[in-house]
Amino acid sequence: MRTNRFSLRVSLVVVGLVAAACGGSGTETTSGAAGCEPGEMELVQEGTLTVATGEPAFPPWVIDDDPTNQQGFEAAVAYAVAGEMGFTPEQVTWVRTGFDQAIAPGPKTFDFNLQQYAVTPERDEVVDFSDPYYVTAQALVAFADSPVVAADTVDDLKGYILGAQIGTTSLAYIEEIIQPDTAPPVYDDNSAAKAALEAGQVDALVFDVPTAYYITSAEIPESTIVGVLETSEEQADHLAMLFADGNSLVPCVNEALATLRTAGTLDALAEEWLAQEGAIKTITR
Repeated sequence: MRTNRFSLRVSLVVVGLVAAACGGSGTETTSGAAGCEPGEMELVQEGTLTVATGEPAFPPWVIDDDPTNQQGFEAAVAYAVAGEMGFTPEQVTWVRTGFDQAIAPGPKTFDFNLQQYAVTPERDEVVDFSDPYYVTAQALVAFADSPVVAADTVDDLKGYILGAQIGTTSLAYIEEIIQPDTAPPVYDDNSAAKAALEAGQVDALVFDVPTAYYITSAEIPESTIVGVLETSEEQADHLAMLFADGNSLVPCVNEALATLRTAGTLDALAEEWLAQEGAIKTITR
């Protein structure tokens, strides 16, 4: 039985855009890419597609911290991609990695990794990315009775203490766009960030929009999404699979993603796991 479903729909500056999420920093998709039959692929473990996620993995990306149940957006996308590549669910193996650990240069214990990795030029220098499977914006989360709720512009946020997970585009948005008066506290993971908010150590946190909705609806119900932070498509998070640098599987995954995109499967999975109802404001720049 599915759990952790949430029901808010938001009118965003950028949200979803799955249909337009081809291209960008990933390897260009080719039809019938060479070496993309299961027996031809260079895999970490022969005959098995090894996929990585976080430790733990959070809804709505993975439900109940168990990607093998194929529930949650990224778990479902991974199995859909695997199927297009010729693997059965039984031929998919999951491993766990830290967020920063997977970005570090060097060999990997996985064929590809899904942990809401946004493609950035800095990351693209040391690892490879697929074409995006989802594009999203950032959102500000605070307690409903906090004065920060009244903020309508980025300038209104400068006097507040804002936190985010280390190494994320959420933190980059705080540092580069909001530029608050107080340096933002950083946390190893979203669990530590949420604990800081509950302890009153920060006024608000920045998350990607789907994570923000899950946190406010299921994990900290006393909190609210203050608003979506205005983001152009170029500045939005283009979430993509992460690979070891030079991995020959990238065009194979891109081919699978292109098929799923054309068939409407990526849109359907985003609607199933990430769709929201009820408009919230945009915090403008």
